[in-house]
Amino acid sequence: MRFIYVISILLYLTSCSVWATKKACQPYLDKLRNIQSQQRAGYSNKKGRSLADREQKARDKWWQCQQGKLKKNKSKKSKAKTKKANKSTTSYSQLSQLSSTAKRKPNALSFTGSLTIKAKFSGRKQQAWLDYYQQPQKCKQPKSTKIFAFCLEDEQRQQDEFDRQYQ
Repeated sequence: MRFIYVISILLYLTSCSVWATKKACQPYLDKLRNIQSQQRAGYSNKKGRSLADREQKARDKWWQCQQGKLKKNKSKKSKAKTKKANKSTTSYSQLSQLSSTAKRKPNALSFTGSLTIKAKFSGRKQQAWLDYYQQPQKCKQPKSTKIFAFCLEDEQRQQDEFDRQYQ
């Protein structure tokens, strides 16, 4: 009988600690869910990267809290005092954090998705177009937007001529 009594007390205590952990971690879970709901809404590419970073940080904090590895937060008053003290100066650690996040940002030209380029013509007609088209020398490396615009217009003009002759 004592054995059952001891087991029931142990189960009660462990359920209380699990409940207390869940309650303590609830703000982290709420923040994570808030960020995820923002991700389900429409956003720009820049905002998407920002939300993904925020989600990862929120998920890490929530998981650390669940595992009991998260350091205890300071009280709200001491946080406010620390914020006021640090507001006017930027510490070395903040600068190093900024530089490390700048290193992680993807390059504007780094694209990992699939790219589909559709030609105006296809099959034999596409090959005939490639044989027909004569790109002006200045269009190989345009030096200004004016020259680039000329190149686009010239290519369009040649496509129209080719299309009329090919039919």
